[in-house]
Amino acid sequence: MSTVIDPEVERQEILRHYRRLLRTAKPYLKEGDAKLIKKAFNTSLEAHKEMRRKSGEPYILHPLAVAQIVVEEIGLGTTSIVAALLHDVVEDTPWEVADVEREFGPKVARIVDGLTKISGVFDYGTSEQAENFRKMLLTLSDDVRVILIKLADRLHNMRTLDSMPRHKQLKIASETIYLYAPLAHRLGLYTIKTELEDLYLKYTDTEIYTELVNRVRQSRAARNRFIKEFVQPIDEELKAQGFQYEVKGRPKSIYSILRKMRKQNITFDEVYDLFAIRIILDVPPEQEKAACWQVYSVVTDFYQPNPDRLRDWVSTPKANGYESLHTTVMSRTGQWVEVQIRSRRMDDIAEKGYAAHWKYKDSSTAQSESTLESWINKVREMLETNNSSALEFMDEFRQNLFVKEVYAFTPKGKLVILPDKATALDFAFEIHSHIGLQCLGAKVNQKLQPLSYQLRNGDQVEILTSQKQKPTEEWLQYVTTSKARTRIKDWLRDDKRSKAEDGRFIVEKRLELLGVEYSQDNLNRLLAHFNNSNPLDFFYRVAIGQVDGREIQKNLFDSTVEAPRLPSMLEPKAFDHEVQKVRGVNANMLVIGEQTNKFDYTIAPCCNPIPGDDVFGFETDEGIVIHRTSCPKAVQMMSNYGNRIVRAKWTEQLELAFLAGIRIKGSDRVGLVNDVTRIISNSLKVNMRSITIDSNDGMFEGQIMVFVNDTDHLTKLIHRLSKVNGVLLVERFDS
Repeated sequence: MSTVIDPEVERQEILRHYRRLLRTAKPYLKEGDAKLIKKAFNTSLEAHKEMRRKSGEPYILHPLAVAQIVVEEIGLGTTSIVAALLHDVVEDTPWEVADVEREFGPKVARIVDGLTKISGVFDYGTSEQAENFRKMLLTLSDDVRVILIKLADRLHNMRTLDSMPRHKQLKIASETIYLYAPLAHRLGLYTIKTELEDLYLKYTDTEIYTELVNRVRQSRAARNRFIKEFVQPIDEELKAQGFQYEVKGRPKSIYSILRKMRKQNITFDEVYDLFAIRIILDVPPEQEKAACWQVYSVVTDFYQPNPDRLRDWVSTPKANGYESLHTTVMSRTGQWVEVQIRSRRMDDIAEKGYAAHWKYKDSSTAQSESTLESWINKVREMLETNNSSALEFMDEFRQNLFVKEVYAFTPKGKLVILPDKATALDFAFEIHSHIGLQCLGAKVNQKLQPLSYQLRNGDQVEILTSQKQKPTEEWLQYVTTSKARTRIKDWLRDDKRSKAEDGRFIVEKRLELLGVEYSQDNLNRLLAHFNNSNPLDFFYRVAIGQVDGREIQKNLFDSTVEAPRLPSMLEPKAFDHEVQKVRGVNANMLVIGEQTNKFDYTIAPCCNPIPGDDVFGFETDEGIVIHRTSCPKAVQMMSNYGNRIVRAKWTEQLELAFLAGIRIKGSDRVGLVNDVTRIISNSLKVNMRSITIDSNDGMFEGQIMVFVNDTDHLTKLIHRLSKVNGVLLVERFDS
């Protein structure tokens, strides 16, 4: 039975959200701003009046929520609030960009235009999302607010993902972790980045997310008590020295806890830096640096610091403008604690990123603003010079988002910030494209080094060039930056084209000599004979001598033999290597797609799903492949090939066996292997395919491959194995 919606209750709800928005924005508003926001609200309310979200609530609540995030969590002003309220009107209603410009001016119109999603027909297999994202980034050169509002829009969509169908949840969550979280990170929006990551986990690995949330909640009281005791001596000393400050205890995000557990193969209890202590100082800009180091001195007077864990982003801010002093110290209870020391301005920029820069733009220490500006200029340049496909572009762009940085210097002492693992060749292209294209090698700290030399922090680099030097295909293996990669690819492509022209001339002359007409039919015969799929490659091979022009003989053009047809240039079969036919898998095991039909499918060996796992189907040329939603490849597939994702759900399965891997660790003792194998074969009637156990210094580690019916069966087995005397860890792993 559908519930009756009271229009008056809804009207009051909408007004409550609108008034909250005005209250939050009030401190930032200038004369006439409130009137403009009211006009935008009324316009949006009228334009969306018949529309509802998937949850059933009035659509207007979405633009209102996005505007709220824009002002409260990112710190943008009136123009952005107005644009956020109007961000969907051009796409979803009869309104045009010209109408927005007439009513609200060119600035708002340009932002709304940038935010209007690009629709149209896309080739099967290219990602509509990647194409949209590329178009959205093009607006970056006009106004960075487009991307900031887009991030607010995505954050609200992620917060309200409950009402979406499962396959949409997976697609939207994967796009978020693939692109939007790294972008928020790069723009310095740490709070938003963290929430997007946690929400991604909530929808793709709900069980683990819920378990970790509960574990963090259970440890909250003990954590607060610990923080209080830890901070007390620091607190007294800072007060004695006359500092104005605030201390915050910040728990680690769920996503980063899980990532650390998986990366270091440790349990929740072994994650030592579950929280950080943040000391925020109220000091004028010119005293910030000295004050941060003074507080560092106070902290290390009471607690022993770990010398390998000092991070000074006060002297050299990160490329996204982040400034802070981090140290990890040993507490009196034997726990490592990360302490972050920063000024109020630095904290504002760390929380609100790019938007907060403008607030401090004229401050004497706002050097960080220029680093972020230079990154945006790099993105702009990358967009203008990039000719690759949308998906290639997205991969390159992502590589430049979520990386650590390396700080190197020119011979004259100019700082050059590059991604971690950047090489001498990357450095050369960063200085200038011409220098990169003619780079022979480098002198690093006065020593000769090859193009492939990986830079380290503090390296001083002098690039050696030669007019005779030319890029080769091999150079692409030496570079990590998008700028260097794009320039090298452009040069190689242009070089190939000009050589191919020479090759075509050779072929034409050869045909003329043989008295054979240069026609498409005859060219097809040549391509087929020399095993080439396109003319450019064939002419290039002729030019560089891989194909000898003298091999072109008259008998190749015998008119009695039908000209061969060239194979069509099909898209490479995506993820072919993953397709693995599993014996015993039956079409009745899974229901697939919206109509819950039964299809033939294969199981992906990269994540080995078994009944009970949360899974999705992925369409390939060989049929549907089933992956776990937590598969290492899932994010890339869902964000780049969203249109190939199909819903899949296990049925009440038949008694079939699926292969699963178990990792086991513990202290070694006589008879342990015997106990483990007895539990596997006797207590749960599980067949074992293989077992390998290594023992070293009294500890053992083993891997067991077993056949189980479903995840319940596997969970029971893991539980029983963990009870064996001497066993410390039992977990599933992907084979």
